[in-house]
Amino acid sequence: MSKMRKKMRLLLFLTVCQYAINSIHTYSVSNPNVVLLMADDLGIGDLGCYGNRTLRTPYIDRLAKEGVTLTQHIAASPLCTPSRAAFLTGRYPIRSGMAAFSRVGVFLFSASSGGLPSEEITFSKLLKQRGYATALIGKWHLGMNCESSNDFCHHPLSHGFDYFYGLTVTNLRDCKPGQGSVFLKGIQKYLVIPVQILGVTLVSLAVVHYVGLLKVPFQALGYCLLLTAISLAVLIFFFYHFRHLNCFLMRDHQIIQQPLSYENLTQRLTTEAVQFIGRNTDVPFLLVLSYLHVHTALYASNMFRGKSKHGLYGDAVEEMDWSVGQILNVLEKYNLRNKTLTYFSSDQGAHIEEISSSGEVHGGYNGIYKGGKSTNWEGGIRVPGLLRWPGVIPAGTYMDEPTSNMDIFPTIVKLAGAQLPYDRIIDGHDLMPLLQGKVTRSKHEFLFHYCNAYLNAVRWHPGNSESVWKAFFFTPNFNPEDSNGCYDSHVCFCHGGFITRHDPPLLFDLSRDPEEKVPLTPKTERRFYEILRVIQLAVANHTRSLQAVPDQLSWDNLLWKPWLQPCCSSLFQSCYCDFESEDSLLEVHSG
Repeated sequence: MSKMRKKMRLLLFLTVCQYAINSIHTYSVSNPNVVLLMADDLGIGDLGCYGNRTLRTPYIDRLAKEGVTLTQHIAASPLCTPSRAAFLTGRYPIRSGMAAFSRVGVFLFSASSGGLPSEEITFSKLLKQRGYATALIGKWHLGMNCESSNDFCHHPLSHGFDYFYGLTVTNLRDCKPGQGSVFLKGIQKYLVIPVQILGVTLVSLAVVHYVGLLKVPFQALGYCLLLTAISLAVLIFFFYHFRHLNCFLMRDHQIIQQPLSYENLTQRLTTEAVQFIGRNTDVPFLLVLSYLHVHTALYASNMFRGKSKHGLYGDAVEEMDWSVGQILNVLEKYNLRNKTLTYFSSDQGAHIEEISSSGEVHGGYNGIYKGGKSTNWEGGIRVPGLLRWPGVIPAGTYMDEPTSNMDIFPTIVKLAGAQLPYDRIIDGHDLMPLLQGKVTRSKHEFLFHYCNAYLNAVRWHPGNSESVWKAFFFTPNFNPEDSNGCYDSHVCFCHGGFITRHDPPLLFDLSRDPEEKVPLTPKTERRFYEILRVIQLAVANHTRSLQAVPDQLSWDNLLWKPWLQPCCSSLFQSCYCDFESEDSLLEVHSG
């Protein structure tokens, strides 16, 4: 009888344990906290977990060790604005109008009228509806206003975030004194010569009128001179005050520092992220920490400056890694590690053309991969992809299946128990079956690679093959020709004389040639034309799925509009304020 009782007690104990385990598991795979860490212009070859041996990234490497490393993780675009639009919506940027038909593919000014349309559904909107606390800290770069300087139609708070602390545009060389300008070459090339021609023309007309060879109405000349003078004055004013007008820090809808100070900036962003987590330990939360590192202008705090083996760029990478460590530590502190899905990536590959005025390399390293930011060579779109969720995702695993930054949308929306939108195409796929080993193949049979609004290349991973075919319809013309980028123009462009078209398309098998060194031919690949036929059919089907939408990156939406200019003081006071430093001083004195 005693043996029977012991067996019953043991059985009861095991049943209770199993119930507890099931309860924990049920809790852990529903409504998890979500932390999304997005670097800017970080090369896949910059991290230790992807093979780097000279930069110290222990905390990012820890994510890889404790989670899944995606080795073929693809950004939906090789430029900031469209890539981030795709990340937030799970859709190719062409579908939301966030892919440019003009040369400029990103927002450059705070007083532009384009941005992520309010009709788009972001993962932050859906998670907020499910009771999540949501925050975006860092870079936005998806627009701000539409018709007035305070309508905030494109602002993060209009797209499902409860809290915002960061930059609405981006970190540019022009934002940091002494770091040069991203506009100087363009101004010299496209404005100086036309202004010179106009000046010579006006002087010549005045001379021929004076000597009597041709009668020119002085009134017309006067209007022309006045219009030219006003245009030049506005242009000079704008670029002279560029920092004050475009480089500012916001908290929610309020500008708190204009122009932006780089002093301890990463620490400030990290502190905001840590405090947000601390405020929301009892509710599910979504934190998007969107780093300014390592987009130029490069910066690093005194604690990291001069400490790496790769100059200021390396210092910036190692400071960002420190910040990732602070986030991981605070999750540990509040026992949230096992209740949180953490993701780390970059919006596109390293900007290899970035060279400082002193000749120091300010761009990152894309490993073995060709090209970089602004191109759809693998160096421009193959980015880090690390996901950690202890107890749910197996640790220390590698996956070489094609995945996309668009996949984060359906993954976290489903985990939060929200419904995917049924009235639009979602191009991303839920990653959880792949991450948990329930399936071995990615749902992305095809991935379409856009250069601005132009379909540039297609990736095909057949279900019955290990091959990953990639066909290019055009490729950028590198300058110098024997280089790996477009150094004369700072970035590669997508049309006209900047590209070479290919008919038939260039074809590579990335499973055998990930460096994209040797294009295949009908002689080296017997299925050459069959592969291209399948890809062209996929392109036709994809193209039919596209609908006409307003172009958010048209010249009209891109240009600076003075009436949309946000200022924390009057425009004539140079839009200057520094509530951030004042608050810090008050905290010090009150302490």
